[in-house]
Order: sequence, then C-alpha cells, then structure tokens
Amino acid sequence: MLQELTIRDFAIIEKMDIDFRSQMTVLTGETGAGKSIIIDALGLLAGGRGSVEFIRRGMNKALIQGQFLVPKSAMTFTILDSLGIEHEDESLILERDIYQSGRNVCRINGILVNLASLRRVGETLIDIHGQNEHQELMHPETHINLLDSYNKKLVNLKQEYLEKYQEYRYLQNILSKREANEKAWAQRLDMLEFQSQEIENANLKENEEEKLIEEKKRLDNYQAIHEALETSYQVLTEENYDVVGNLGRAMEELEKTADLAPELKQISEKVSDAFYSLQDVTHDISSELDQMEWDENRLNQIEQRLELIHQLKRKYGDSITQILNYDTKIKNELEEMHSNETSSEKQEAAVKDALIAAKKLAVILSRKRKNTAKLLEKAVHEQLRALYMDKAVFEVKFFPMNDLNENGSEKVEFYIQTNLGETMGPLARIASGGELSRIMLALKTIFARKQDITSIIFDEVDTGVSGRVAQAIAEKISQIAMRSQVLCITHLPQVAAISEHHYFISKHIHNGRTETTLVKLDNKERINEIARMLSGSEITKLTLQHAEELLQMATKIRKDNNSNMVNSNKEK
Repeated sequence: MLQELTIRDFAIIEKMDIDFRSQMTVLTGETGAGKSIIIDALGLLAGGRGSVEFIRRGMNKALIQGQFLVPKSAMTFTILDSLGIEHEDESLILERDIYQSGRNVCRINGILVNLASLRRVGETLIDIHGQNEHQELMHPETHINLLDSYNKKLVNLKQEYLEKYQEYRYLQNILSKREANEKAWAQRLDMLEFQSQEIENANLKENEEEKLIEEKKRLDNYQAIHEALETSYQVLTEENYDVVGNLGRAMEELEKTADLAPELKQISEKVSDAFYSLQDVTHDISSELDQMEWDENRLNQIEQRLELIHQLKRKYGDSITQILNYDTKIKNELEEMHSNETSSEKQEAAVKDALIAAKKLAVILSRKRKNTAKLLEKAVHEQLRALYMDKAVFEVKFFPMNDLNENGSEKVEFYIQTNLGETMGPLARIASGGELSRIMLALKTIFARKQDITSIIFDEVDTGVSGRVAQAIAEKISQIAMRSQVLCITHLPQVAAISEHHYFISKHIHNGRTETTLVKLDNKERINEIARMLSGSEITKLTLQHAEELLQMATKIRKDNNSNMVNSNKEK
C-alpha cells in the first residue's frame, strides 16, 4: 500500500506531504481545488507520461516521491530482482523528477532507472481508474485479458499457447524472409564465406605484425648494423687495440696485490668484472656477426606479408586482434545461416507443424475461456444486483478469427443488456456513464480478489449516480478496500462517509499565487464536510444530522463487511 506521498512544485501544489493508511481513504473538496492533481502525480509516479506543463510556474523541476509497503509475495519484488534493484524489507520508494528541459529522472530505492522500468514496477503498485477512462471496458481489445485474468489456470495455459505461437511466427518469418530475399540471402552468404576464407588463408597470428616490422627494420639496416658490429669487434680484439687482452693483463697484475689492502681488492674485483663482462660482449658480437645474413628474398617475403596484413586491416579491423574477432563473428553468422539453409520443403513442414501445435492449444484455450466466461458472467450478475442493475444481462461474446494472434483464435468482447426488452450490444456503446461506473466497480470487486495491486485509485468514478445507487457504489468500494488500499476522489457523501480516512483539499491565494493544501479531517470536521456535500454551500442543522447518520450507518456497514470477510476466510 501507499504509505507516504511527497509532492513538490507540481502544478498548483508548492509543497504537500500526505500520510496514507490501509483500507479506504477519500479526498473531497470544491471543484477545481486540485484533487485530480494528486491523482496525476500518482500516475506519473507509476510511470505515466510526463510533461513540463506539470512543473509549477517559475520552478526548475517538479518532484514526486512515494513510499510503499509491499507484501513479500508480490510480483513487484520479482520485477525488482530482474532489474537488479536491492530490497532489504517490504518497503519500497519510487521517485520521479521532471525538469524544465524535458528530462525525467526516475529512481527506485535510490537506484536510477529508465521510465519503462519505473512503469513495470508502478503497474504492480497502483491501479488508477478515472471517470473518463474505464480503460478496460471502453477498449474491447482488452476484454480478453480481463477474462483470462479471472482464471489463474487460464493465464498459465495462455502463456503455454503464446510460446507455441511465437515459435510458429519465428519459423514463418524465417521462411518469408528467405523466400522474399533469396537473392540477398545468397549474396550475403557468398560474401561472408569469401571473407572468412580470406582471413583463414592468411593464417594470422597475434603480435605477428610487430615481429615482422622488427625483422624488416633489421634487414633494412643490415649494412649499418654489420659495420657497427665489425668495428666494435676489431676494437675489442685486434692487436692494434686489443682492449680485452690489455684489460686481462691489468686484471692479472691487480690480482697480485688484491690481498695487500681492502681498497686494492675492490679495484681488482671491479677490473675483473669489467673484463668478464667485456669478454661476454665480445662473444655476443661475434655470434651476431656469424648469424647475420643478408636475405633479399626474406625481406621481400616480409614486405608482402605486411602488405597482406595491411589490406586485411583496411577491410576487417585496425589490428590483427580485431580481424580475428571479426572472423569469429562472421563464422557464427555463417553457422546460423547454414543451420537455416535447409530445403524450403523442410522449412515449410516445420512451419506447418508449429502452426498445428499452436492451433491445438488455441482450441483448448478457447474451450477453457468459454467455461471461465460462464463463471465471470455469474459473478458479474451477482455484483450488478447489489448495484441495482438486477435486470441487466452481462455476456461474454466470442468471435472466431481466420488467423491466430497472441491471444489465440478468437476475439472477446463484453456485451450487455441494461434493461429488460432492450437490445443486447457491446458494453462500450450501450452502457451510459453511470452504468459504466457500476459495471466497472462490479468487475473491480471481482478482480480485486484475484490481483495483487496494492493501491487502487478511483477518480470520480461515481459520477452520474445518486440515491440508493450511490450508496451501493459506496459499499462496493468499501468491499474492495477490504482487500486492497483504496484512494478515492468523490463528490458523493455516501462514498465519503464509508471511508476510514478523510482528507479535505482546498486552494487559496498566497503571495499572489494559487496554492493547494490538504488537511486530514477529524470526526467533527468530517460531519461538516459531508453536510456540505449533501446541501451545497448552506449547511443546516438537518444536514448536519443527516451527515452524522451517514457516518454512523457507514461504520455499521464496515463492521459487517469485516465480519463477512473474516467468516469467508474461515470457510476457505
């Protein structure tokens, strides 16, 4: 459920902090006071479409933050786990900032997320129903999902069907693409095979280019290197210089006096080290001279190899590593293309088999749907009788389709006959505004038992009704609040009276600006507000008595609802 809501610089709200409680909370106030602005804020917190127009004039950004308490069994935590968002307890914080630049910043438990992720989580927390929306009811394409959600076994079967249908569509798309793009497919295949063969023939090795460049450098500078080594060797060994021999004689002489004084021993050791080091160097120079060989053919081979590497780098990457990575990538693509290169007959057979499997599940799905539809019709009729629509006939209609889609082999639409003797027709066209409100409440009462939504919000869904129907709607909303937290904006005194918590919203002028404020009403204040809702601007002693009676009656109804719910749970 929603525990706290923080709003800053949103529309005409400068600052608002609201503590919510479980069960049912109503928000009342004069028309235009800003009641629906709070619902708009909650809609944005749940991932709705935002706009800079929501930002209070003169401010840089609007901020909305909500803290929720969510049962550990809720789907919400499964989604959080898939998003990699940590959650230590059952508390969850959503936050959304909207900037004048149009940028939206969304956070869940302090972690930045994109709007789509916020929406995924928000949909499991908040369910908003507005007087002009009745989304599921006004859009027949959503009726099939409402029907399916009434039966958990049906939901699982639909998922199984969807997997088969998607497999069929995947195979069908492969076949269609191949048939439509046979030439392009073949050209792509030839190109990849040529590229892979070209790279494979090159037999490239990691760090090969660096080694070749080093070897080429030595061959290009052969003459200079040879002369330097030859001269050095002559200086070190020939009689005219005989650096090594002379140093050896010096070493022998110093060794004779090494034991006579410590400093002489140090000098002797240094000369010895120099002699042996120079002797090693002379040997190394001699070995280099023996191994040096001018090989013009080898130089040509190196240059050709480097040119080949250069050409491959121009085509496939900036280095041998990138070329080899590219080769791995196209080999994988080739493997996939070859695996799909079965004959058209085999592909057509695979598509046909997948279609048959999907159709079999669609038949089972349709049969179970029709059984579920009868149960839903019965449940809706029970709810509508309590809402004074006992003459209404609710029916789930099925319309077969020629082709399968994600939902199966049929369309589903809710039909209704609102009065005896009238025509049965599509609910979205036949029902009036007040009737739609009652039908929506009937369905919401039914589905509230099946869904895990923590907060259900009704935004003036009771418009267009009065009298005993208004009382019936109030009782239905109260029943829903037995299972889920309900926030309700209403103009009906019956609905306001039956709530556990009551907030009053008003607007006033402060420093030349319109501001909205919200106050939680105590019992006496509730009586005055409900009296205002009953009579309008003039509150009389009689309307105050009537308001008090409404509250007393509402308290009794809530107690009866609680008792019925406890007994129902015991029976289960």
